[in-house]
Amino acid sequence: MNVKLHTPSTLKAGSGLSSFKQFLLSIVATTISIVLTFGTAAILDHNKKESAKKEMVMMVISDFDQTIEILQKADTVLRKASSAELDLTTHPEHFDSLQSGFIEVASFIIHDQVFPETTEKIFTTSIETFNTIGNVNFVNEASSFYILRSKYRDLVQQWIKNDIEGQGALISVKSLFNINFPEYVYLNWSFMGEMKEIRDRCMLMMNVSEKDLKEFRQQQTNKSVNPERAAQNKKMQDEMMEATMRIMQASKNLKE
Repeated sequence: MNVKLHTPSTLKAGSGLSSFKQFLLSIVATTISIVLTFGTAAILDHNKKESAKKEMVMMVISDFDQTIEILQKADTVLRKASSAELDLTTHPEHFDSLQSGFIEVASFIIHDQVFPETTEKIFTTSIETFNTIGNVNFVNEASSFYILRSKYRDLVQQWIKNDIEGQGALISVKSLFNINFPEYVYLNWSFMGEMKEIRDRCMLMMNVSEKDLKEFRQQQTNKSVNPERAAQNKKMQDEMMEATMRIMQASKNLKE
């Protein structure tokens, strides 16, 4: 016996139910398309924001590290000066042999202890920075760091400069004793310790590792290196040295 299956008349093309089914399928397909489109866009937008946030955080913490590194160098030269000053309290005759060490301190404090300001200005003047980072605690900690650095400039760096630049401060033992290097060692160490604590809290808060920072710095270094310009710089240096040697030799020949 042959059994034939027939499509119900309600589902046949042109029937009302068939048209309604196609209409539902069309709605479902359109909805899925919209969800996928906007969902993908939202994911891409989120990833873009997270990338910008991470880069900004890395830039700020790297700025912290540059400042702390400068204070570490200051710690080295100030401890050296402090030790030499204490030696002079019992052996003032050592002044001539130690004077170069005090001059090294003066040179560093007056000329070399320069803090970077670009990141601080971006951080403190752009509301977009706050929106990008999106973490109030991090913003507060970073702000505290920059306030601390400003206080260091005023209370340590400027005081040392004033003492060193005082009339004849480094030309005799008596005038040198007007500078309290042990006190400056302590102040520098105190500021550096507070800055390190802020830096470590920010690292933990934003889930940044030392490896992340290292990779970020490497990327920044690679961006700043221009092979063509480096080659041109080397060429110019060689030409300058050759010209300088020729001028020096010509000057020597004239004297002879």
